Amino acid sequence: MKLIYLANARIPTEKAHGIQIMKMCEALSRQGLEIKLVIPWRFNRIKEDPFNYYNIKRVFKIKKLPSIDLIPLNFPKIGFWIQSISFSFFAFWYSLFRKSNLIYSRDLPCLWLSSFFKKNLVYEAHTFPQYFFLYKQVFQKTKAIIVITKKLKEVFIQKGILKEKILVAPDGVDLNVFDIDISKEEARKKLNLPYNKKIALYAGHLYEWKGAQILAEASKFLDKDTIVIFIGGTKEDEKEFREKNKDLNNILILGYKPYSEIPYYLKTADVLVLPNSAKEKISQYWTSPIKMFEYMASQRPMVASDLPSLREILSENNAILIKPDNPGKLTQAIAKILKNPDFFDRISKQAYRDVQRYSWSKRAKKIINFLN
Repeated sequence: MKLIYLANARIPTEKAHGIQIMKMCEALSRQGLEIKLVIPWRFNRIKEDPFNYYNIKRVFKIKKLPSIDLIPLNFPKIGFWIQSISFSFFAFWYSLFRKSNLIYSRDLPCLWLSSFFKKNLVYEAHTFPQYFFLYKQVFQKTKAIIVITKKLKEVFIQKGILKEKILVAPDGVDLNVFDIDISKEEARKKLNLPYNKKIALYAGHLYEWKGAQILAEASKFLDKDTIVIFIGGTKEDEKEFREKNKDLNNILILGYKPYSEIPYYLKTADVLVLPNSAKEKISQYWTSPIKMFEYMASQRPMVASDLPSLREILSENNAILIKPDNPGKLTQAIAKILKNPDFFDRISKQAYRDVQRYSWSKRAKKIINFLN
């Protein structure tokens, strides 16, 4: 079976969608599909080969198509639309004349033109489309819609999409990458992090709805023997985050790190933090954070916001769930874990058992079985 995966994404990228796209192409390929990942030509400060960057075997092919990329020239909004439309145009012509059993994409503009000529389309939704009415043609013609949360499925059904063509498939993790045999002390030595401190760690982007600022504010109330470490974020976001929190003494902002180093950083932690905000629907209902599964695979206790989206995977048995957007509650939960490491070791072990169901390979099998 041949599958064309249209991804309007800068690959490689420091953002999580790059991991998801590449890992799913690898997983689908290992299930016997012939995958061609089609991406746009974009300006990219990350020059590394995508397969090396994500530590992925060359089991599928990558094809780059032209696009007009004005985003780096300080035209972010209009630049995004020009880039998206131009890539979608070239992607349409490419997929129109290529034999394939399926055309798969997370990007609705990439499928819109094809929906007038093709019926073998699969759309993977990671949020609810802002302009739903513009893409009714796509939803009617798609063979299937893959969504990452149950709430997303509910909203699509409310909008008139047949429930039989919608599959809920949360994101996943490469268990072999994050289940590494290294102690906390060895990981800290490898990464030159302090031995004599308790570490609460956040790995991810610094957008407001991700809740990183809530964790920064919570750090004010932790004792002097605890430091809060932030991994990730674009250079622009990291600079703004540093400026906002320059007066905090017990936080360490390390910025972007290569994907291959993240498992080691997670292993350095005494507690991992997933502080998503409840202020936006994408966080409250529609997200399936890759870092949540990576946290679970790392066998470290997790504190997470009590949100419907996260509740689809997490419970009181595998995480400490707290009221979102509340630095005080977050501080209390972190301190509670740090004072009772043996007790909370149980939840990390349960999280590790639970995450076995969410490997990329199992997600790929689930999708293929549904499409068949």
